Amino acid sequence: MKILGILKYIVLFVGGLLLVFIVFSTINHTYQLKSEAKKYSPPGNLVQVNNKGIHVYSEGQGEITFVFMAGHGTSCPTLDFKPLWKKMTDEYKIVVVEKAGYGWSETSSSPRDIDTMLEETKKALELSGENGPYVLIPHSMSGLEAIYWAQKYPDEVKAIIGLDPGVPDIYEQSFDLLSQKIKLNVMHYILRIGLSRFMGREEVEKNLPLINSKELTREDKEKMIAIFHKSSITKNMLNEVDYIKENAEKISANGVPVNIPMYFFISDGSDVTIPNWKEQLSEYVTRINIGQFKYLDSSHYVHHEKAEIIANETKAFLKEISMN
Repeated sequence: MKILGILKYIVLFVGGLLLVFIVFSTINHTYQLKSEAKKYSPPGNLVQVNNKGIHVYSEGQGEITFVFMAGHGTSCPTLDFKPLWKKMTDEYKIVVVEKAGYGWSETSSSPRDIDTMLEETKKALELSGENGPYVLIPHSMSGLEAIYWAQKYPDEVKAIIGLDPGVPDIYEQSFDLLSQKIKLNVMHYILRIGLSRFMGREEVEKNLPLINSKELTREDKEKMIAIFHKSSITKNMLNEVDYIKENAEKISANGVPVNIPMYFFISDGSDVTIPNWKEQLSEYVTRINIGQFKYLDSSHYVHHEKAEIIANETKAFLKEISMN
């Protein structure tokens, strides 16, 4: 009985320490978020869409405007795309729209169905004074939104430059994030109480591969880490997973927008858990009247590793289609 009593006190003691640590972590996280918000203000404009601040960053000038659209779970799209967009501002205007729950944008209670997300993106661009037609540059799951945009408002889309973009067939058949929903929810709560702030350098680099890139300044990297703590696996990102199959089916039912030129830059698929990733993306783009694809020896974030190739090929592709 004495042993059981001792074990009981040990469990209570350890549990109490754990509770104290969680409370401390949460308070520290809240304080750090407020401090970082003051130190690293949004580099672009915050516009009000559905009563929430949506961050829109723009740079460069030109007759053609590129709209960068982040893949699922990218915590800081503005800086994540910088290795690529900074190679394009010499000839074009670039705009990064950070969806609700991403980057410097606020989280929203609006559902993440494809219509809501597209209309919020369009409204954010409108309020920022941007006008189409646009060249859409979606990464990963944002490929769905770009394709839907081309289906619903073809006059607003000049072309789609896909960065390992998701297509409807992939998410209708199998979607690995759905099987990881429990893991994502656990990570969501871990991040909300600030436990990510105790990660070691190796873990930070794993989540933010650009942290060692020469493409970003020291201040960029500090901002990226701060935004990682604010906007990783937010409730909006979780909600996107809930809607993914429904969104994919809706887009698939509308057919392929064959008249919108597309160029897909496709990774080697090594870090994508969906079977036949490369083949499904290349097969989709071959259905387009003016469609091209290029296989890259690269991870899923192709714009980190192959920005120079993508920028040069994109410029050549746009000049080619403008002459047709």
